[in-house]
Amino acid sequence: MDKGRFAVPAAVTDWATALGVAALLLVTGLSGPHPAGGRELLGATLLVTGGLALAARRRAPLVVLAAAGLCAVGYLGTGFEVLAVSYLVAVFGAVRAGYRAVTLAASLGLLAVLHLTALVFHDGSAREVVAQARNTLEIAWLIAAFAAGEAVRQAERRADDAERTREETARRRADEERLRIARELHDALTHQISVVKVQSEVAVHVARRRGEQVPEALLAIQEAGREASRELRATLEALRDDDTTPPHGLDHIPNLVNRFRTEGLETTLTIEGRPQAVPAGVGRTAYRIVQESLTNVARHAAASTVSVLIDCRSDTLAIHVDDDGKATSHPALTPGLGLRGMQERVAALGGRLRTEPRSAGGFTVQAELPMNGAS
Repeated sequence: MDKGRFAVPAAVTDWATALGVAALLLVTGLSGPHPAGGRELLGATLLVTGGLALAARRRAPLVVLAAAGLCAVGYLGTGFEVLAVSYLVAVFGAVRAGYRAVTLAASLGLLAVLHLTALVFHDGSAREVVAQARNTLEIAWLIAAFAAGEAVRQAERRADDAERTREETARRRADEERLRIARELHDALTHQISVVKVQSEVAVHVARRRGEQVPEALLAIQEAGREASRELRATLEALRDDDTTPPHGLDHIPNLVNRFRTEGLETTLTIEGRPQAVPAGVGRTAYRIVQESLTNVARHAAASTVSVLIDCRSDTLAIHVDDDGKATSHPALTPGLGLRGMQERVAALGGRLRTEPRSAGGFTVQAELPMNGAS
C-alpha cells in the first residue's frame, strides 16, 4: 500500500500525522475551558505527548495504543475535555496491524477508566461526569476508527493475495512456456542431431576397420555431433527444471568431483570453513561454477589433474579450480558461453570472478561470493 511510484515514505507520513494530531489536540485544549497553572502545563504536555506517540504506530502499535490511552486519562484528570483523537488514530493503527481483540479489550477498559477519572477529579452530577468522559472518547468515533482499521487491513490483505496470485500465475505460465520450448526443441532437433551423430560415428568406425585414414572433416563432424547432443540435453534439462527438486549446493560438490574422477580426471577437493553456514543461493552458484569448470577441463583442456578448493570464510565463499591443461598464457582469452554464464551468476550475487591461464601452465577459475548473496 506504500509502494507507489511517487509514494511518500512511511516515516514522513507517520511524523506528519503525529505532529498534526499533537497540534490539533493542543489548540483545541487551550482554546476551550481548561485549568490554569501547573495543571495547565501538565495537561498540555500530555496532549502533545499523546499526539507525538503516533509517530511509532507502525513499529509498535500496541505500545502507542497504551500511551495514547494513558495520556487521554491524564489530561482528562487535569481538567481538559478534549476528544482523544490520538487514541482513535492508535486504534486504527492497531486494528490495521491485526490486533483486534487486544484493541477491543483496551478500548472497553479505557472507557471505564475515563468514567472513573471524571468521577474522581471532577465535581458535578452523574450526568455531567458521563458527559465529560464522553467528550474525551465518543463510542461512535471509537467504532468508526475500529471499522476503518479493519477495512484497511482487509483491503491490504486482498491486495497481497492478489499480488501472490499474479506471481503464481506468471510463474506457472513461465513453467508452461519452458516445457513447450523444451518439447519443441526435442521434436525439432533431437532426431536430426542423433542421426548426424550416429552416421558420423558409423562412418568413422567403418573407415578405421578398413584401415583407411579418417578424414579430419569427418572427425570434426563426429565431435560436433557429440558436443551438440550434450549441449541440447543440458538445455532441455534446464528448461524442464520446475524447481520441484532440491537445488544443488555445496553438499553436492563431493559427488560432482567423484563423478569426474571416475571418468578418468584426477581431481582433488578441499573444503575449508563451515559449509553449513552458506546461504542457498551462494551454494547453488558455487556448485554451478565447479560443475562448469570441471566440464570445461574434461572437454577442452586435455588436463590430467585438477584441484578444487572451497574456502568458507566469515563473509565470503572463495572458489579456486586449477588444472594443468594446455591453456596458453595469452591474456586475451575469449570466454565461451560457459564462462559467460559463470560471470552472470557471480555478478548477480555481487561477487567477483577471474578466469585466466596460469603462469605455471593450465587454467584457473577463481570466484569470490559474498555470504549475503541471494538465498
